Amino acid sequence: MILFLKLLLAHIIGDFCFQPDQWVADKRRYKYRSKKLYAHLLIHAIALAIVLGFDPRYLWGFLIILTSHYLLDLAKLYIEKDRHAIWYFSIDQFLHVTLLAIVAYAYEPFFLSFSGLITGPVLLFVTALALAVFVPAVVIRMLIAQWSPETREMPEASLVKAGRFIGILERLFVFIFIITHHWEAVGFLLAAKSIFRFGDLRQGKDRKLTEYVLIGTLLSFGSAILIALAYLYLLPLTIN
Repeated sequence: MILFLKLLLAHIIGDFCFQPDQWVADKRRYKYRSKKLYAHLLIHAIALAIVLGFDPRYLWGFLIILTSHYLLDLAKLYIEKDRHAIWYFSIDQFLHVTLLAIVAYAYEPFFLSFSGLITGPVLLFVTALALAVFVPAVVIRMLIAQWSPETREMPEASLVKAGRFIGILERLFVFIFIITHHWEAVGFLLAAKSIFRFGDLRQGKDRKLTEYVLIGTLLSFGSAILIALAYLYLLPLTIN
């Protein structure tokens, strides 16, 4: 397991710490002819050599990782599309990490045990988190649908599905803040949203839209708070 973590650290250093956006753009433009692609591989090689302590025992693993990394990056450069970039990125990273795990296992076999993972507290946390993050969006949308205002904003004036993601993130943060007993952070989050969101609405002089957003925000925060408090109340009951 330690070897896998070392390989993962080298991967993070090479793929995220020392890969500027300009390198990514150059790789996308020139593909296999990009000098930045080979500079990227060199950084990976250096990071791998360092974390492996320049130990010759790991030579084959070193070569397999570098070769597979090159081939995966090259394949991604030729098949990825901007429209689904996040999916190509996720698949690419999954394959990289999987190969690292295979190489690490070949040298030092390790096993992941999930026995005892599904306990009462864990189930309660996962259930409460899913309830706080996803369920209120549907309920709130139905509750305030009757007040949905006509807006004069152009479609391009707002990011696609931005409101949904903002709601998910704010409820996630509120839930985490409360179960970790940081109520002041909830107030800061609400104040920050008020400054950025309600300020624009006030300047737009659209009172109905402002009230609509305010109701939705209060319901979103309120639901996350109630679910977090329920989680804290039920948590002692799940601990044997």
